Amino acid sequence: MLCIMEQRIIISQNLQLDIAMSVAECEHDKIFVLTDETTERLCWPVIKDFFCLKSASVITIGASDVHKNLDSVVTVWKALLEGGATRHSLLINLGGGMVTDLGGFAASTFKRGINFINIPTTLLAMVDASVGGKTGFNFEGLKNEIGVFNDSRFVILNTRFLQTLSKENILSGYAEMLKHGLISNEQTWAELISFTGLTPESPQLQQIQKMLAASVRVKEHIVENDPREKGIRKALNFGHTFGHAFESLALLRGKPVLHGYAVAYGIVCELYLSCIKTGFPTEKMHQTVAFIKEHYGKMDITCDDYDELIELMGHDKKNDAGVINFTLLGGIGDILINRNAEEEEIKEALDFFREG
Repeated sequence: MLCIMEQRIIISQNLQLDIAMSVAECEHDKIFVLTDETTERLCWPVIKDFFCLKSASVITIGASDVHKNLDSVVTVWKALLEGGATRHSLLINLGGGMVTDLGGFAASTFKRGINFINIPTTLLAMVDASVGGKTGFNFEGLKNEIGVFNDSRFVILNTRFLQTLSKENILSGYAEMLKHGLISNEQTWAELISFTGLTPESPQLQQIQKMLAASVRVKEHIVENDPREKGIRKALNFGHTFGHAFESLALLRGKPVLHGYAVAYGIVCELYLSCIKTGFPTEKMHQTVAFIKEHYGKMDITCDDYDELIELMGHDKKNDAGVINFTLLGGIGDILINRNAEEEEIKEALDFFREG
């Protein structure tokens, strides 16, 4: 078991026992389970007959990032209110990053805060969204613009749910694992770019549980040292300054891309900046970019999109006094936060992404 502040992370071998233990340790008069339309169909049946959840009320919102909005938050608040929730009630978020982010925010603000447990059902949520205390929702076309820092009481990670995912959703989570490898050490990075079991039916999928635990430890160590993102936690944003801009642009176009795909594209751009500005080894950049290109392809952008992408980067929460901040790497595990780039360098990185 790993610990992040008050949050306890369970690498689960027995889902029924681990949920029962977690629920028992949380004060509750009523239990609510938040799902989206997909996880209600695919994941809720896995746990709905567990004795500890026999009296739980299910709240369901629309699936995908287009529903990560204020309307969905209001839906959750209303369902809690109408269901008789009190400040002693418990919300269990069963789903991907959209559900754990939005559900965490709804729980953190309902009656000034109720207990919540995250049971992430996607690889992305397991390695990223459900861990570390960030909650929130998208607003006015901007990713996670409204939110609070607040830890769930427990995060229960069980790879059984990965069998419900498409290959694209496994790859989406794997991009965050790749990021964790780049900011940690060469051995982890090398294992990640050589792994071949990235399909739901792969017999190697069980190996992901071991890799998942290592990936979560990277995030755990960083968050423990900087829970409010004042310094080194910005390491976790590697690939995200460009990535969030790609994601926001796709959302504004009405053609959303999976978060991990946007992060993978962002990694390409920020590795390029790392090469030209902070000495990241060119060979390792090309190895990583080749892996990303093979598995994630490219987003369809043109040079006409550059100004809009740069404007979107300007809304990034890591920025200071209007200056776009990047997390760059001097090498694998050599983290350099609060780095700036000239507009021409940003455009050069976008050229590299399009043409590389």
